[in-house]
Amino acid sequence: MLKVNALAIGALALLPGQSNAKKQGATPDRPNIIFILADDLGYGDLSCYGSKHVQTPNIDLLAETGTRFDQCYAGSGISSPSRCALMTGMHSGKGRIRDNMCTANGITGLKISPRGDTTIVRRTNLQPQDTTLATVVGSVGYRTCLVNKWHLDGYDPNAAPHHRGFDEFYGWLISTVYSNDPYYYPYWRFHGDTLVNISENEHDRHVLHNTDLSTNDAISFIRRNAEQPFFLFLAYDAPHEPYNIDDTSWYDDQQQWDMNTKRYAALITHMDQAIGRLLAELDRLQLRQNTLVIFASDNGAAIQAPLEQLNCNAGFRGRKGQLYEGGIRVPLIVNQPGRVPAARRQNTIYFPDIMPTLAALTGSEEALPNGYSGMNILPLFYGQEADTDNRLLYWEFTGKQRAARRGPWKCVAIKPNAPLELYNLEEDPEERNNLADKYPELVQAMDAEMRQQHVPSECWPLPGE
Repeated sequence: MLKVNALAIGALALLPGQSNAKKQGATPDRPNIIFILADDLGYGDLSCYGSKHVQTPNIDLLAETGTRFDQCYAGSGISSPSRCALMTGMHSGKGRIRDNMCTANGITGLKISPRGDTTIVRRTNLQPQDTTLATVVGSVGYRTCLVNKWHLDGYDPNAAPHHRGFDEFYGWLISTVYSNDPYYYPYWRFHGDTLVNISENEHDRHVLHNTDLSTNDAISFIRRNAEQPFFLFLAYDAPHEPYNIDDTSWYDDQQQWDMNTKRYAALITHMDQAIGRLLAELDRLQLRQNTLVIFASDNGAAIQAPLEQLNCNAGFRGRKGQLYEGGIRVPLIVNQPGRVPAARRQNTIYFPDIMPTLAALTGSEEALPNGYSGMNILPLFYGQEADTDNRLLYWEFTGKQRAARRGPWKCVAIKPNAPLELYNLEEDPEERNNLADKYPELVQAMDAEMRQQHVPSECWPLPGE
């Protein structure tokens, strides 16, 4: 693996696969796509989703001038399976990656906790035959780039984003622990297969925060590709723990908050500030009307977050790692001036919908994989209707938890072999009143449908499979 200093490669003005030939730029009807994904951001952590504590003016403006979805669901309650559902269009009952760690096969490697503890765990990764979002939109000429967090490489460096459909990659990999160490102030970072030294952060100096570094990488990519359609996946670390940020000035006057709370809120506001910088660059380059911007979180807020003090999960039951609403209901905002109306939608949608939707937007439907789980929700982006509520949405942590939603009804069990609970989310969005005993036939019918959604996996085998 090649290691170089960042100064040695400079601005990376022309990368392999690019040419100096004049390219056809994006248009309002066939726009650039920027998908911004926060990490462990709770449904209630944004002002536009009800936060009374955290300042997010730039994301709020995206919501105010675009379409906000109130019933969007992540692909899972934790990072890897949620991102797998987003990237492959497959729900966690048949996706390649169904949990952060697998129970069989895969590759073993080292996991380091935020406290510095180390354990040997087993992970799997996306395979060469897996179709990704980048593969799909890249098939029709979009230049594709992933910045920062991938989390689908397991312990195989050959499963990095640029080996799974992306033209460019700047970030860190699970397979190389020190590429994201220390968290938020890294001193190594991948540019493709090259491990680049971030000299500003050497010797544990806190100079260049990873949110700023990622935004710089994103803006650089946009500048280099302003003359052709591009798909940028900007996957921030914020506000994933450990809550490591030196500047908490937005909240230093909150004397009743401890430093954990201040840093958590500061990570979100700092990310919001960085998003504002990226949007300003789109305006400067006159790309804003030709760019669809999507913002979401990969799952709900974690147990380490100030859940009660900041109401991170908006009163929903559960948290990251669980299939209750607090673990999987996430904000999703879509914005494109002149095209996406200012609106709030109540349609039930989830991450597997993104692949067929972006395929429809870019005209790349022929590249879609067989058997994807989602549906094309593009009409919802542009003020039209789509029937998303009369279908089954499904999630599982194989052998541990499972959940499904159809219309107002949700079945969920967050312990192995536990009976399914039933909730009417229209009347009881906080999942407090279990109606399973009242409607046993409905539970039985949904249970049968859920079992049909599960496809055996060699990395999460169940007894008898």
